[in-house]
Amino acid sequence: MTNTTWLPDLTQFPGPKYLALVRALREAVRIGTLPPDRQLPTVRELAWQLKVTPGTVSRAYQLATQEGLLAATVGRGTFVASATPRFGPTQSFYAERDPAYLAGRIDMRSPRMPDVGQGAAFTAAMADITEQVATDWLDYPSQRAEEPLRHAVVDWLQGRVFGPVSADDIALCYGGQSAVNLIFQCCLRGDRPMVLIEDLAYAGFRHAARLSRADVQALEVDADGLRPDALEAACRRHSPQILCLTVEAQNPTTVRMPLSRRQEIADMARAYDIQIIEDDCYSIAHSDIPSLRALAPDRTWYVGSLSKSISAALRLGYVVCPSGMGQAGRLTAQHSFFGLARPVSDLCLQLLDSGAAASLRAAVQDGFSDRLEAVVNVLGRFDLSWQPGLPFVWLRLPSGWRASIFARMAENEGVLLRSADEFALIHGRAPNAVRLAIPGNHSRAQIEEACRRLARLLDSPPAELSV
Repeated sequence: MTNTTWLPDLTQFPGPKYLALVRALREAVRIGTLPPDRQLPTVRELAWQLKVTPGTVSRAYQLATQEGLLAATVGRGTFVASATPRFGPTQSFYAERDPAYLAGRIDMRSPRMPDVGQGAAFTAAMADITEQVATDWLDYPSQRAEEPLRHAVVDWLQGRVFGPVSADDIALCYGGQSAVNLIFQCCLRGDRPMVLIEDLAYAGFRHAARLSRADVQALEVDADGLRPDALEAACRRHSPQILCLTVEAQNPTTVRMPLSRRQEIADMARAYDIQIIEDDCYSIAHSDIPSLRALAPDRTWYVGSLSKSISAALRLGYVVCPSGMGQAGRLTAQHSFFGLARPVSDLCLQLLDSGAAASLRAAVQDGFSDRLEAVVNVLGRFDLSWQPGLPFVWLRLPSGWRASIFARMAENEGVLLRSADEFALIHGRAPNAVRLAIPGNHSRAQIEEACRRLARLLDSPPAELSV
């Protein structure tokens, strides 16, 4: 008979019970108390023995499995992973689109850029830079070579309220996700640092945290965004090092945080000495509200990119570093990937300096706005949240629906979307809601038809829900 007895003493490990259990698992595996291939107690059995909820044990097992510490097999149970380690991430960062699967479907899972002439603009820009290629294309990238692009990025950001910002504050990288990873590498310290995110948030935050061996805690939000009382409680309990949030266009809820709330968050971050990552990749409109970078320039890392405003293929991201930290950001980038490839940096510089980038951004925003209007016209009678120009909406489902069931039935109708739980941590809070992203590769008429299918579903919830 397999021995599944194991009863750790969680009092030796501080913090929330689920994290204490994960730490106990790590220690038991390290010292050999739990050898490879040893079966662990069932969730309910261990929960009863430890006098905690089954959800606590389940969450710990899930985290330990994601780390590669444990292996779960359906029908057999949970085991200590074999001595052969599993390296690297265990899941894809995003699902690649399969043309055969998408045939005849409207994919509203992630925004798709409308074609507003990017190809022609890129072709013209590349033709221009080929006339300027010199021997410096034979060498590694350098901060000196990137300086003109950093100046161009500062000009590009004129529609935001930052306070004093110069090219010395800018670090360049390969897209917004690369920027988040760069900041984690620059700022996190210790064995298992704590990162805070909103309870519904861009999944890239938790993926970056996992790569950096950091723990993640999700915080409650309300109609104005992140709740200050939730932030303060987390600061006292977890001693976090970084707070990740989106204040202009929260993904997925579309909430825009008011100035008073931004000031509260900035003040609290300063009081508890935590760094802030302000993700503004989705917001493509101008803003007259001071950013967190303006309110807390000593600790805010502002992240942006060209992916959501021009083209995701360009892979240009940038960080407005805290005052005096620009060199630290650039050195971290240098240690990670030397610097941007010259063809990428020169192409982006040509687009920005020529004005082509600004023209493309305006056309993209018009394209998204036109399609967004179609979505709102059809689904506006439901509980729908949106912002002008934003390439997604947040739909709270009427009574009688569960998000997972609605997503499945929408797929049967040829419409793909994301349910709220895809933006939450494992066992995190997920409301009955879905995000609909604007597919710029489809016409307004096609999007209207997709939304009419969704409206018919919303009006006819299933007779009963399985329990």
